[in-house]
Amino acid sequence: EGGLLGRSIEFVIHDDGSDPERAIELYERLISDEGVDAIMGPYGSTLTEAVSPVTEAHRMVHISPLAATSSIWEQGREYLFMVLPPAELFLAGLIEMAAERELSSVAVLAEDALFPRAAAEGAAELARELGMRVVLHEHYPSGTEDFSEILGRIDSEGVQVFAMAASALDDFIAVTRQMRELDVNVQMFGTSGAVEPFREALGDDAEFVYGLSAWEPGLPHPGIDAFVEAYRERFDQMPSFHAAGGYGSCRLFVEAVERAGTLEADALRETLLALETTTLFGPYAVDERGYQTANQGVFIQWQDGQKVVVWPEEVAEAEPRFPTPEWGTR
Repeated sequence: EGGLLGRSIEFVIHDDGSDPERAIELYERLISDEGVDAIMGPYGSTLTEAVSPVTEAHRMVHISPLAATSSIWEQGREYLFMVLPPAELFLAGLIEMAAERELSSVAVLAEDALFPRAAAEGAAELARELGMRVVLHEHYPSGTEDFSEILGRIDSEGVQVFAMAASALDDFIAVTRQMRELDVNVQMFGTSGAVEPFREALGDDAEFVYGLSAWEPGLPHPGIDAFVEAYRERFDQMPSFHAAGGYGSCRLFVEAVERAGTLEADALRETLLALETTTLFGPYAVDERGYQTANQGVFIQWQDGQKVVVWPEEVAEAEPRFPTPEWGTR
């Protein structure tokens, strides 16, 4: 509603089915055949990596709401802009909290895919920088269902901190269930994602688990309350970070267009490179690559069935419940 630069806005939406080849085809169609004036990025790092050559070839500004893998921004692309925290920071909060509590041994597990590998590498590197010992740093094939061998090694090594990165929620659920079944106990277990279906699937077994959240409705960012109210009224549920990322990225685009006074690509690019702002999705600032430098996300812990922000300290709602009690004592 209200339009932009005196023109009404029409959204054109296609479903890429999470298929990179299909996504490439659709972005080419949007730009070449349907003649859209602007595009927004697809979901996730894999699809963003796939379509970026298309948007670059057509010199279309490409704000990426939900891609975070640094390597995408290391290929000289000029029109691609990151909104999420970089993937390498997705487990940083867990490692920093563990170091503050003088824990010394870490296991890092990642799905063998673009984003999880980057998140796990960042966690392992930070742990070493903070003087912690990385006992295990493993990748597993997408679609893995049995994690017993890896969990057995974590148990036998007496690992204190277990950090896990994946693109599939089912992996986090499976690992947590198998930790309980095998009685694998660590003092902190954290994942690269924190969404409500995790708790719904696990019930009380989700308690004490930590997770990175790119966005929470209680954070002190402008426009959150109005967005949450409007979203709940329309969809009868709370918005996830996916919805907030999409909306926040659109707001970022609107601000850039209003400041530039045009949809011309190079003018928008220069505006987005210089812009420092905060949307309801969090702070935005980028370097010369379009790579996010301001947003670090937050870490939550599941406490009494609720997501509670526990890091960083300046926005924490409560202290972490530490250490995680052994399964047999809960």
